[in-house]
Amino acid sequence: MPLYFKNSFHDLAKACDKAGLGRERVCIVCDTNTAPLYAKDVSDALAKRFRQIDVYAFPAGEENKTLASIEALYGFLISRHYDRHDTLLALGGGVVGDMTGFAAATYLRGIRYAQIPTTLLAQVDSSIGGKTGVDYEGYKNMVGAFHMPAFVFTNVRTLATLPADQFSSGMGEVLKTALIADEKFYEWTIGHMEEIGDRNFETILKMVKSTAAIKEAIVERDPTEKGERALLNLGHTIGHAIEKYKNFSMFHGQCVALGCIAAASISRGRELISPEELYEIRDMCVAFDLPMFVDGIDEQAVLEITKADKKMKGGQVRFILLKGIGEAFIADDVTDEEILNGIRFINGDGIVYEE
Repeated sequence: MPLYFKNSFHDLAKACDKAGLGRERVCIVCDTNTAPLYAKDVSDALAKRFRQIDVYAFPAGEENKTLASIEALYGFLISRHYDRHDTLLALGGGVVGDMTGFAAATYLRGIRYAQIPTTLLAQVDSSIGGKTGVDYEGYKNMVGAFHMPAFVFTNVRTLATLPADQFSSGMGEVLKTALIADEKFYEWTIGHMEEIGDRNFETILKMVKSTAAIKEAIVERDPTEKGERALLNLGHTIGHAIEKYKNFSMFHGQCVALGCIAAASISRGRELISPEELYEIRDMCVAFDLPMFVDGIDEQAVLEITKADKKMKGGQVRFILLKGIGEAFIADDVTDEEILNGIRFINGDGIVYEE
């Protein structure tokens, strides 16, 4: 799957040519946040490439990541006579990418689409790998499909307009990716925290490319998550549970960061990592404006939500734990008490490890 890293949208038409996309109709799918920022720029970049260009904007927000929203997009495409030779372009963050990909996977039993991620989280994680889906009754991505994009076109300059809380949310996925597979990259990220905070273009470009490369390599080896790809779910089991419990009032990457800390706590409880490694993982979240703790959660309720997670195997919650920074593994034997201890650690309820 081609990945492009650019500083504008100028070469987007060339990417469409290389992918062999049809020249009739293209629908730029975005949300009400990204439409006013980038829809015109993308339309202008493609004006000579496609005969018909449409823009469709979902209402922004995770709460709109539903089957009802997908049905509305189906209606839009049908009304404009889209067929299997036409293309969808996902312009926006992870929600837009997941929804557009799912619509592309299911409309007319599948049409082609490409990802144009505009948030840090989407550029380093959700746009890569072909996972698509929508939430169902508040459960994250419970309905979905694997449907690979024709390409991913990243214009890193879009991060200049990204609000600070969304940028830090993306850093949750950057740190997670380094934790599972690359200790040196984790150390590099920590060593460049000032430049990252200042959004230095060259530093950000290297960070985005490195994170995306790690995920792409894992996805290529395990495209449908039969084994190794599950490692990318570090932090997501408890993270998704917190996200749902908080009714999506927290950003996804913030919840993933909390989930990574909880997983590190469980790993420390098994004496797989040292106290120093646990507290480094926790404290680095603060350095990138990510939370260490979450207030006001019912630990038992969060535990019950984890048991409804889609990442189950034989009725057992599947967890990703750490043997060290840059070394993750799949654990199918994590007990309820271990999960509760991980939740208590991020809830600040007295779980302390000696440093």
